[in-house]
Amino acid sequence: MAFLNSRTREKIIKNMFFGIALACIITLGLITLFLFMEGVPIFDLVSVKDFVFGMYWYPTSDPPDFGIFPLIVGSVFVTILSATISIPLGVMSALYLAEIAKPKMREIVKPIVELIASLPSVVIGFFGMVIVAPFLQEVFDIPTGLNMFNAALMLAFMSIPTICSISEDAIYSVPNALREASLGLGATKLETIVRVILPASISGVSTAVILGMSRAIGETMVVLMVAGGAAALPQSLFDPVRPLPASIAAEMAEAPFRGDHYHALFATGVVLFIFTFFFNIIADMIAHKYKQTGDATL
Repeated sequence: MAFLNSRTREKIIKNMFFGIALACIITLGLITLFLFMEGVPIFDLVSVKDFVFGMYWYPTSDPPDFGIFPLIVGSVFVTILSATISIPLGVMSALYLAEIAKPKMREIVKPIVELIASLPSVVIGFFGMVIVAPFLQEVFDIPTGLNMFNAALMLAFMSIPTICSISEDAIYSVPNALREASLGLGATKLETIVRVILPASISGVSTAVILGMSRAIGETMVVLMVAGGAAALPQSLFDPVRPLPASIAAEMAEAPFRGDHYHALFATGVVLFIFTFFFNIIADMIAHKYKQTGDATL
């Protein structure tokens, strides 16, 4: 493009980026359309209320039961429990790396955290199944270590590196002028972190939490391997559960093509899509609500 003037090159590059972005949007739209087209037919057999709030999931019985409420509860509980573990640990680790750790320590730990974030989910699931499950079974004297608590631990283990890495970048990017102004007014290091640095980086930290929890919500392999696979309402932290992604992954290969079971699994995917969609909307609203302006804008 050396023979083109700068304005023409800019226009071509702009159109290229627009085309790529449009292709991504169209692809996502087609995937969503296909998901709804394959999932909606199940509601000719069972009502939306009975499907969402039904207590029994027996898709191969005669007559079949297509109630996914236990699956929804399992997904919600595992996600909330993993968030309770991963968000405080991830954000506090990021604060330590960005504000407290010495430069040499940061240079060592940061690559390790990013390396852990790249671990395949099947490896984490295998670790939870072979190492963590027997440990929980022995320590808490429970029938099985493949349960909701184990799944939440493994999902938290997956989410913490993502939350820590992105949050650390956001915190480290806070202008030094804010730190110096706070310390110059007599604030301690801890007060500066809590009252100045963390609020100034809350938008970036919120983005980190969104990305970390989005990975946990839609994770399939880990919950399939360590959650226990019981499509029933949990009575305690150590009961087996079957989250929505695990049910889809476990049964899709056995479902007759375009049969009722097939459509029910796609309808389960629709529910999962709606669940993650609203989660991202709420998280994005929170991030925009606390977005800073001026020198604190990240």
